[in-house]
Amino acid sequence: MTEELFREDAYLRSCEACVTAVNDRGGIVLDRTVFYATGGGQPGDSGWLRLDDGREIAVATTVYDADRTTIVHVPAEGAELPQAGQSLEAEIDWARRYAHMRVHTGLHLLCALLPYPVTGGQIGEGQGRLDFDIPEAGLDKAALSEALNRLIQRKAPVAARWISEAELDAQPELVRTMAVKPPRGSGQVRLIEIDSIDLQPCGGTHVRDTSEIGAAEVTKIEKKGAQNRRVRITLVD
Repeated sequence: MTEELFREDAYLRSCEACVTAVNDRGGIVLDRTVFYATGGGQPGDSGWLRLDDGREIAVATTVYDADRTTIVHVPAEGAELPQAGQSLEAEIDWARRYAHMRVHTGLHLLCALLPYPVTGGQIGEGQGRLDFDIPEAGLDKAALSEALNRLIQRKAPVAARWISEAELDAQPELVRTMAVKPPRGSGQVRLIEIDSIDLQPCGGTHVRDTSEIGAAEVTKIEKKGAQNRRVRITLVD
């Protein structure tokens, strides 16, 4: 099991860690990490692993192993691999991660504006999208953009808290996503709460308050089926 430091503080950019294993595909496993692993539509972090002997290993992406508790740092092609037991500093590409955090939080606001089941989503660097199960069309890009920016400008605090799986079972309305359900088995589920705006299970990384998102725009609304509407947002800056 990898200690997931990003769960408690998404603003940590680096940490000291120890290599616990290098798997048969060349993936590097650490005892603890600040690297977010691909999941929930958010890409895995990239960055660097700096060994005590001065070598630097570029990390192309980060994923979960099959057990869903071990995080694997995937090195760039041709990188020299470390040995188990070596100490290092793990540092994320902060500019890329922060862009993901801003977009991810913006998509939560979009969820609050469109109270429909979510059938899919994807987060990119500066842009993202959500798919909604909407029985009828009629969404307006300009009106949605205006409403989204009003929420952003409220500077609403964003915080994580945990509830038991039993508490989640008693509040099924908290789960907005149809395709991806919150991970179970640990006894607890992580909630992301945007004060007075949105509350739902989420394992991703987010900014501390909505003003950090910056200006955003709904750039496209696509019909992806009889009831499916894809809504794309882009950070204006």
